Amino acid sequence: MKTWKKWMALVVGMINFVAVSNTSATEAMIEQDKKVIIGFDDTFAPFGFKNEQGDIVGFDVDLAKAVFERMGVTYEFQPIDWSTKETELKTGNIDMIWSGYTVTKERSKVLQFSDAYMDNRQIIVVRKDSKVQTKVDLAGKIVATQAESSSLAGMLKDTTFVDSIDGQAPVTYATFVEVFADLDNGRADAIIVDETLATYFLSKNKQGDSYRILKEHFGEETYAVGFRKTDTAFVQRFNEALAAVKKDGTFAEITKKWFDELKQ
Repeated sequence: MKTWKKWMALVVGMINFVAVSNTSATEAMIEQDKKVIIGFDDTFAPFGFKNEQGDIVGFDVDLAKAVFERMGVTYEFQPIDWSTKETELKTGNIDMIWSGYTVTKERSKVLQFSDAYMDNRQIIVVRKDSKVQTKVDLAGKIVATQAESSSLAGMLKDTTFVDSIDGQAPVTYATFVEVFADLDNGRADAIIVDETLATYFLSKNKQGDSYRILKEHFGEETYAVGFRKTDTAFVQRFNEALAAVKKDGTFAEITKKWFDELKQ
């Protein structure tokens, strides 16, 4: 009998140990009534950026509010250096990456993604007077994009394109604002950017007539939120809240607010 009791005590102890071990840092913070930190690129309009008043606004900002209200979680957006986003997440400086963040196999090796919430493509933008019509026409030309971005990764995966530009390394910048400036002032012949961002940027800055988007692109992709691999329970709760936001029409309202005006 004593042996049986000792064995049961050992089993219970192991279960409790596993339960404690599976409690993620994010869940622990929530239990302590502390806010979770969202790492984002504050120049990535229309998903997350500062308006003229200095307030953080955007599609992802509104979506985060809707999701976390349903979860009962307090949150804060923290601007980060996009080139070190995965490191910021790993070291605990932020609790998630949420800024038009593309799902890739490489990223999935070091973190876990939420359910996807938006489709996107990596496109090529040139000035309207450019003679460039296809990827092949960019041979020997200067191409610019954001450092450590899915735009850069998508371009580099196209080995045929990389070979066609004779190994010319793309010029990279910390933000897409700088990337567009490079194209605008003629330092770059073409830029590789997210279609969602390019459409918004050109529309809001009334520059649609000054640029052209090539028909060729670097593939389709989806956006999701990146979490630590240990945050499985939290991600499950997050996905449930995201699904609820989509089901009750809130997601559609947010989409209409930020994207419908671009179709006019």
